[in-house]
Amino acid sequence: MRPHTLTVPKPLIPVAGKPIVQWLVEDITKMCNEKVDEIAYIIGDFGKEVENDLLRIAASLGAKGSIYYQDEPLGTAHAIMCAKDSLKGKVIVAFADTLFRADFKIDSEMDGVIWVSRIDDPKMFGVVKLDNDGVITDFVEKPQEFISDLAIIGIYYFRDGDYLRSELQYLLDNNIREKGEYQLTNALENMKKKGTRFVPGKVDEWLDCGNKDATVYTNKRVLEIHKDNNMVAASAKLHNSVIIPPCFVGDSVELVNTVLGPHVSIGSNSKVQNSVISNSIIQSNTSIQNSILDNSMIGHYSEFVNKPEQVSLSDYSSSR
Repeated sequence: MRPHTLTVPKPLIPVAGKPIVQWLVEDITKMCNEKVDEIAYIIGDFGKEVENDLLRIAASLGAKGSIYYQDEPLGTAHAIMCAKDSLKGKVIVAFADTLFRADFKIDSEMDGVIWVSRIDDPKMFGVVKLDNDGVITDFVEKPQEFISDLAIIGIYYFRDGDYLRSELQYLLDNNIREKGEYQLTNALENMKKKGTRFVPGKVDEWLDCGNKDATVYTNKRVLEIHKDNNMVAASAKLHNSVIIPPCFVGDSVELVNTVLGPHVSIGSNSKVQNSVISNSIIQSNTSIQNSILDNSMIGHYSEFVNKPEQVSLSDYSSSR
């Protein structure tokens, strides 16, 4: 995702007008049969402004927000244990750089649910194997030979957060690592051997945000999923311009002699002149002139002039 992650952590990159992590916690909250009391974030040193944004997202969903820090990247199990004080009762763990589309509610009486998606090439993902009853029998991290095509997408439900915490602590206390890191899948395997029944949760669509092209595609799909909502700000100004939906258009955007869309998100206070833009993400306070853009990402406070191309331009940049 560089150069976009040079100035903002990946989960806070906006798609369809909201940070990736905000879409994620909103969707997870909708899946829950019970009120979400707390949303805990495990982060690096992102600064107070980012932390305040995360706490605001939690508050908007009626939940307490908590911030924890992982100072050294020692694996997924280690990251989750950084928030050990919040591992109580029923817990959902989610990796914050992925989105999904699903229409179901969590069965909170299950021991655990691991969300999966069937993919063509599972070599870069953790996968699960199932028995004839649909219960997970094995967790395998990035298999190089085919074992299963059910990839773990990074969302987990645990009925007993205290039990999860004790199993993660066991890995750390005994220095049990895989490929140099403390892996959540090792704790899941230990819990399974002790009788915990994990079942797969299947999503209708898994939307990755791992690189520019994937993030632009995710922006397109989120816009399509929410196409019945009005995502064009009332304060947007159009001068001899056309918006082809679905698009997100932020506050005080100005379009002059421009065709915008379909599948474009453009942040607040940006201005586009004499251009045609489709299937792209344009962030806030950015100026675009005399350009034809497709499959592109342009960051905040940037300028792009006189070019027809696919581009990935960072925040605070100029391309003429």
